[in-house]
Amino acid sequence: MIAIFTGYLVLTLGLGVWQARKTKSQNDFVLGGSKLPGWMLALSERATGESAWLLLGFTGFVYANGLSAVWIGVGCLLGICTAWIVLARRFRSEAEKYASLTMPEYFSAKFPRRAATIRVLSTLIIVFFFVFYVSAQFAGAGKTIFQTFGLDPLWGQLVSAAVILVYATLGGFVSVVAVDVLQSLLMITTLVVTPIIMLVMVAQGEVGIAQALASAGPGMNSLTGGMSGFAAGLLIFNNLAWFFGYLGGQPQLNARFMGMRDERNVRIGRNIAVVWTFLAYAGVVLIGLSALALFGPGAVSDKEMILPHILNKLFPWWLAAILLAGAVAAMISTAQSMLLVAASSISQDIYNGILKRGRAKDSTLLVVSRVSTLAVGALGLGLALSTSDLIYTVVSYAWAGIGCSFAPAVLLSFYWKRFSSTGVVTALVAGIVTTVTWIAWPHLAGAIGLGDWAVNLEESVTARAVTFFVSIGSAVLVTLLSGSARDKTSAVGDAA
Repeated sequence: MIAIFTGYLVLTLGLGVWQARKTKSQNDFVLGGSKLPGWMLALSERATGESAWLLLGFTGFVYANGLSAVWIGVGCLLGICTAWIVLARRFRSEAEKYASLTMPEYFSAKFPRRAATIRVLSTLIIVFFFVFYVSAQFAGAGKTIFQTFGLDPLWGQLVSAAVILVYATLGGFVSVVAVDVLQSLLMITTLVVTPIIMLVMVAQGEVGIAQALASAGPGMNSLTGGMSGFAAGLLIFNNLAWFFGYLGGQPQLNARFMGMRDERNVRIGRNIAVVWTFLAYAGVVLIGLSALALFGPGAVSDKEMILPHILNKLFPWWLAAILLAGAVAAMISTAQSMLLVAASSISQDIYNGILKRGRAKDSTLLVVSRVSTLAVGALGLGLALSTSDLIYTVVSYAWAGIGCSFAPAVLLSFYWKRFSSTGVVTALVAGIVTTVTWIAWPHLAGAIGLGDWAVNLEESVTARAVTFFVSIGSAVLVTLLSGSARDKTSAVGDAA
């Protein structure tokens, strides 16, 4: 198994370094010069968007919660399809119109009146959350490698981080996308082959999925978790709320849309991404449910390790090693893309946009991007090695902190002509403040002596939904009250 995993790491490293030859400029490093084909960007976006939480976390959630977990998959599927079908074309055209390489740069170009504030605020949000996100992927990779291949988690983290940092630093977007394509194919193979074989085994066994759900525990065979009325509606809403984070709120995914060559490649990418997502989420649900029938509800103490358990039990060691590499691939894809986005924001938005006022030499920017990639990666690795509780606590809110802060700003800037720079700043500030408040709310409510209902409010209503609605509502209200006309923009070829 170790030999196969080592071969996988060598293959990804070699592919990433080989593709790095194509990175000659800052544009290449950040967006691949907008020259990469749509099919590659689609597979890269899917590998980046579906980290270890899909293969390990969501699989374990389905295994632990039964049918009610399906609503998370529905929310994610709707969000991803909306992003590709509705928003992808707009991202490409807006990035081209405003000559933007990053999301902060786009906002500051379209709303120049508060350009510096927007650049700094949005970059701080991205870097802060992505450092913790990257560290969680390193920690998760170490854990999975230990569980699967028997290597010390410390060495698993160090090896994964070293491989990623080498090719991400050298090649940037071009290398990351190339490796993502390989990892995306590996991930989808795992999520298609595994459930098919498991369903065949369930059909040949004595216990079916319906019977296994009924005996696994109360509410396992119910789409509402055994709840009714308002509680059932709240459960469904909280799980569907993953939808909001996909509405333009993930910079690492938006970069793939912004890097599209043309409209034709957007259509090609859309078709591939939608099919990939449907197959992946259907596969995860079937794996979790079939595991209950084949192994029962107590097969593993850590529910997130149900996929490694399944593969090791059902497949020959060599095939299990190949398929398990898909889980590690998911973590690596997410980590490398977030490293790139954070580093690009530092070099393009802070160094060039603020410090050098857009006059930095391209060669210098490329060096700053590479150094920033190393710095963010080293910080993320340091956090992963020093602690895990803080990392996973923050990451659990990162979808709200990033996705549901940026999504309102993106949607309003795309579709509301009256939206202004004041609205952008408001959306970002309201989003981050709401997320942090929601994290701290149980402690605050308990400290001031509020009732149990207030202390448990954070557990009842997800931060993903709260952050999105507070952010978009605040942005709309402030824009209307400020009476600000749309900012004069600095779009390329825009007479406005």
